Amino acid sequence: MRRLYAENHAHQTLAFVREKQAQYFPLRRARMGVWEAMGALESLVDESDPDLELPQIQHALQTAEALRVDGAPDWLVSCGLLHDLGKVLCLFGEPQWAVVGDTFPVGCAFDARVVYADLFAANPDVSDPALSSHLGIYREGCGLDTVTFSWGHDEYLYHVLRPYLTDEALYVIRYHSFYAAHREGAYEHLFAARDREWMRHVADFSRYDLYSKVDEPLPVAELRPRYEELLEGVIPPTLQW
Repeated sequence: MRRLYAENHAHQTLAFVREKQAQYFPLRRARMGVWEAMGALESLVDESDPDLELPQIQHALQTAEALRVDGAPDWLVSCGLLHDLGKVLCLFGEPQWAVVGDTFPVGCAFDARVVYADLFAANPDVSDPALSSHLGIYREGCGLDTVTFSWGHDEYLYHVLRPYLTDEALYVIRYHSFYAAHREGAYEHLFAARDREWMRHVADFSRYDLYSKVDEPLPVAELRPRYEELLEGVIPPTLQW
């Protein structure tokens, strides 16, 4: 896992992220529905996850089911099902180091509370004074929606689902891998008032994302109708990727 983060932290520069944004936005890579994307994830095991060796479709269902059983609102249960669909980037040829794992801002100093922060020493942005100061290219309290994040499945899926989900749901999707903030309190100098309020949704969601993992696979065919009904009228049959 450290080797994956070594690649990630060395390559996630502001220039790299902007290059990937130009490559994938606007969305024109593929057209497929939620369950087609879920099926594609049956072949993907997340190398950054030390707690689960099952394919990502199982992680999605385990997270959603744990939320549902605990009585979470439908919008949060939907996030549980959908949150990692952006990992289809791997099927488009992206290496896992550019898709999975923790996310963090680029364009300012890397916080020591990011996982394996020592590996940022190999990142060229560290040597650029304009990109490595406390605020970097941002201003105090600018709000996370104005901050450029490391490239990965969170930001990508946010753009795929942006026309369809509520702002709260999109916030969870976009920042669920931003562990340095919602677990460690890092980067709060960039938060706007909304971030201080809504990061609690991400923290609530994270408990299920991290601690719902079991080795016993769930019955996909049996559960699918329940989640098709949940998403009906919310997510269209086909999405642009």
